[in-house]
Amino acid sequence: MGISGIFMVLMLLLISFLILSACKPWRYLSRFRSFRLSVIKAGDLQRPLVSDHGNSSQGQTNELTREYDLEGACYKNEGLLHASLTEGCVYKQRLPSSSPHLTLGESLIVEVISEHPEDVSVGQTLKHQAEKGQLAEVQNYDWQDNQSHKLKHDRESIRLRELSPKPIEDKRSWLFLEVISGPSVGLRFSVESTSINLPLTLGRVSPSGLLVKDFEVSGKHAQINWNSTKLKWELVDMGSLNGTLLNSRSVSHHNLGSRNWGDPIELASGDIITVGTTTKIYVRISSQNEYRTPFRVGVASDPMALRQGGRKLPMEDVCYYQWPLPGADKFGLFGVCDGHGGPEAAQVASKIFPEILANILSDPVKKGKVLSQCDASDILRDAFSKTEACLDHLYEGCTATVLLIWEDGEEKFFAQCANVGDSACVINVDGKYIQMTQDHRMTSPSERLRMQNLGLPLRDGEKRLFGVNLARVLGDKFLKKQDIRFSADPYISEPVRLDHGREVFALLASDGLWDVVSVKKAVQLVHENKMRDGRSSGEDRTVNQAEKIANSLLSEAKTMRTRDNTSVMYLDFDRNCKLYI
Repeated sequence: MGISGIFMVLMLLLISFLILSACKPWRYLSRFRSFRLSVIKAGDLQRPLVSDHGNSSQGQTNELTREYDLEGACYKNEGLLHASLTEGCVYKQRLPSSSPHLTLGESLIVEVISEHPEDVSVGQTLKHQAEKGQLAEVQNYDWQDNQSHKLKHDRESIRLRELSPKPIEDKRSWLFLEVISGPSVGLRFSVESTSINLPLTLGRVSPSGLLVKDFEVSGKHAQINWNSTKLKWELVDMGSLNGTLLNSRSVSHHNLGSRNWGDPIELASGDIITVGTTTKIYVRISSQNEYRTPFRVGVASDPMALRQGGRKLPMEDVCYYQWPLPGADKFGLFGVCDGHGGPEAAQVASKIFPEILANILSDPVKKGKVLSQCDASDILRDAFSKTEACLDHLYEGCTATVLLIWEDGEEKFFAQCANVGDSACVINVDGKYIQMTQDHRMTSPSERLRMQNLGLPLRDGEKRLFGVNLARVLGDKFLKKQDIRFSADPYISEPVRLDHGREVFALLASDGLWDVVSVKKAVQLVHENKMRDGRSSGEDRTVNQAEKIANSLLSEAKTMRTRDNTSVMYLDFDRNCKLYI
């Protein structure tokens, strides 16, 4: 054979080598062996896929030797099976299909989907060819190294405890403000840390949350907000001209008068805020649980924009409530006062009425009589009489509508209303509303009849006396001296029992609402809002739904172009709904 023949033989050998290298025919032998090793008989499904002993013989070729990494499956976003080709023992777990987390003491169900154990990648499950649809169970095995096993077990226990849900503490807080000196003395305001009305502005002009009638106070003087990170109430001066003091120390910007905001300062219960030079505001902070009412409460108010002629309306409405009354556990008071001639009479009345009523209820005999008879008519009448006696306002007066609510000790709630003036209260029970107040305008038939019985009837077409359209009010001492037809005797409703399992809510509002929105329309708006609330997501329901309803009624009054101060208080007694106060 010549040189050319040898060259051809070498070329053929080279080509054969390249073909064999490319085709790798020996891989079929490996696959065949792997297939034989992965076949599981029906009876073998009850046997472990790995040996019960770390020193098992190598002849047990029908058992897998993969290690399951629990640490990688503990996290919701990393719930994959971490495969390892190293020999060793498998951690015993059963993974329930409904849970992405594993807990100690469970075992893992692995479905084998590959014929080739060596081809399985991270994240795959295993399924044996011979038993499709069947499940193979990885049993629990002891570690050869007991100390190593104990350390890993402890580490995983700690990790799982950290991942387990923990009880959520109620971090909500109530802030109570009361003006204790200055032109607006007696003015009070309360707000909850999740309120949609935050931040709260202290100022002289609307729409300040705490509207202070003091010419030394800036239009937007200071602001209070809830710091959800620190879980603290914070006060900040808004660049006021006269500055803001906290416990006699300035919190304003160092360059007073520059209109620059100061730094936020934490508030504590018992602090005194001074705005201007004479207005002092007392701060009281409490936990939600301490002052939580057993039902939902929402309050909204607005002085409304303009009268005819463009003059801004001063805010003369005052909304207030207190639960429980001091010294009268299970008694609470909810009220609206609408002032005329100025806000002072309404502010003073709203401050002293709860104090007087609490003092009356401190008498065990009187309190026991209310509970036994389920009727508070006598104490409400007494409270109105004493409040009127304390008011010495000659040319200012106010309406007063109060709703007294109490629990009889058997988890049964009762409500009873008393009023003078035209601020009204309505209670809705299962779609039917109860008028809890009486209109005391000069034009109302009941007042005309009362004056006629006094022998001093109104003339035909007469709608006012001394320019006042209300026959029953608190204050206005000068008018009452001039004409005996003016009165402070309240109308008192019948008590209403608020039963379990019934849809019950109450509306208290000044005439700014009722002048433009009928009772029927107001009740309809509440129902529509409650239906939307029931369909809302969990995120939407984190805010105070009662407050949202109160604000929706206030918005309706604006839409209907009311021209008077408007205040709305909404109380939801439905026990079947969750509280979001």
